[in-house]
Amino acid sequence: APEKQILSTGAISVPNPYDPEHPSVFKDWKAHGWVDMRRALAVSSDVYFYAVGGGYADQRGLGIANIEKYMRLFGFGAQTDVQVLGEEIGIVPNPEWKAETFEGERWFLGNTYHTAIGQYGFQVTAVQLVRATAALANGGALLEPVLEAGKRGASMQLLIAEKNLKVVEEGMRLAVTDGLAQALAVPGVRVAAKTG
Repeated sequence: APEKQILSTGAISVPNPYDPEHPSVFKDWKAHGWVDMRRALAVSSDVYFYAVGGGYADQRGLGIANIEKYMRLFGFGAQTDVQVLGEEIGIVPNPEWKAETFEGERWFLGNTYHTAIGQYGFQVTAVQLVRATAALANGGALLEPVLEAGKRGASMQLLIAEKNLKVVEEGMRLAVTDGLAQALAVPGVRVAAKTG
C-alpha cells in the first residue's frame, strides 16, 4: 500500500551466505527516516525502493520479473517508433540479460535492488523517458511520439489503476513543493518532477 511507511536509516544490510561476517550493504544517499511512497518519490529514497523492488524485512518485494513487466509496459526496452534513424531500445536488466552479458553470472538480490532504482544495467533513451512520464501525467495513455506538426500518433491505454497513477503524480508534485526538486517551483504553474 502506498501509505505503508518504510524506515530509511541510510542503508540496509543483507546477510551474505558466502561470507557471514561481511553482510552486503546497500546505501541510501542519506537517512530519510520513515517514508511512504509519496515521500520516497519526493526525496528519492533508495532504501524505500530497494525494499519495494526486492523485498526487505516485512516488506515483500515486487521481484525482478514484475519490475521488468512494468518497465516494459511503460515502453522501456522497446522502440517508441519515433521517426528518426537509428533509434536505440535501451536495456531493462533481468537474469537472462545478466547471464548473457556477464558470462553466465547468476542474478542476485542486489541486482534487483539496483534495478529497482533505475541503476545497474538500466539504459533508457530520452524519448522513452519523456513518453513514460507523459503516460503518468495524462492518465495512463502511452503515446506514439510524432515529430510532424498537426499529426497525432497512436495511443495505448495502460492497464494501471487511476489511483496508482495519482499516488505517483502526488509524490512527484511533493518533490517540487517539499522535496529535491524545489528549484522547479515556479509561480503560475503546477510542476511535478522526479530527480534522476
